[in-house]
Amino acid sequence: MMNNLFSIFDPSTNIFNLPLNWISTFIGLMFIPYSFWFIPNRHFMLWNFISNKLHNEFKTLLGPNSTSGSTFIFISLFFFIFFNNFLGLFPYIFTSTSHLNISLSLSLTLWLSFMLYGWINNTQHMFIHMIPQGTPMVLMPFMVLIETISNIIRPGTLAVRLTANMIAGHLLITLLSSTGINMPNYLLIILIFIQILLLILESAVSIIQAYVITILSTLYSSETN
Repeated sequence: MMNNLFSIFDPSTNIFNLPLNWISTFIGLMFIPYSFWFIPNRHFMLWNFISNKLHNEFKTLLGPNSTSGSTFIFISLFFFIFFNNFLGLFPYIFTSTSHLNISLSLSLTLWLSFMLYGWINNTQHMFIHMIPQGTPMVLMPFMVLIETISNIIRPGTLAVRLTANMIAGHLLITLLSSTGINMPNYLLIILIFIQILLLILESAVSIIQAYVITILSTLYSSETN
C-alpha cells in the first residue's frame, strides 16, 4: 500500500526512454499572458499588478541600496514555484516541486550565490553578522558555531519545507480518493465535497509556499549586503 501510495510522485512517463514528466516543470511558461507581449488587457493588468506588488515588497526587504533589477530574480522564482505547485494539482501533471531534485537545486544555488557574494564583497559584514550585538565574550564561540550551523542548513530547510508541503497535500487527497471506492452514495457525496475543500486548500498552499520560499530567499540575500 505504501509503495502504491508514494508511486504517485514517481516520474513514470517515458517516450523513447526520455523522462517527459520533468517537461512539466516549464509548462508554467504557457500561462504567461500571450497579450503580455502585445496589447494590454485584464490578464496583463493582473500580471502587472502582482509583479509590482512583489517588486515593492522585495525592494523593501533588500534595502535602499538595492537596484531595481535585483528583485527580478525573486519575482521569477515566485512565479516558477507557484506555477509548478498549482499545476501539480491537475490530473496527470507531474509535480516537480514535490521532489528534492528541483527544490534543493533552487535553494542550494541561491544560497551558494548569496554566500559567495557576501564573503567576497562584504567579508567584514559577514563576520559581524555571525555575532549578535551585545553577546557576552564567553558566549561568542558558541554563537559563531550556532550561526554557522543555522546558515549551513538553510538550503536544506527551504527545500524540505517546499517538498514536504507538496507531498502532504497530495498524499491526503490520494488517501481520501482511494477510500471512496466501496462507500455508499451519501458518504461518497460527502467525500467529494471534502476533496473539493482540500483542493481549494492546496491551491492556497501552492501560493503560500511560493511566497514563503521567495520571502526567505530575499531575506537571506539582504543579509549579505
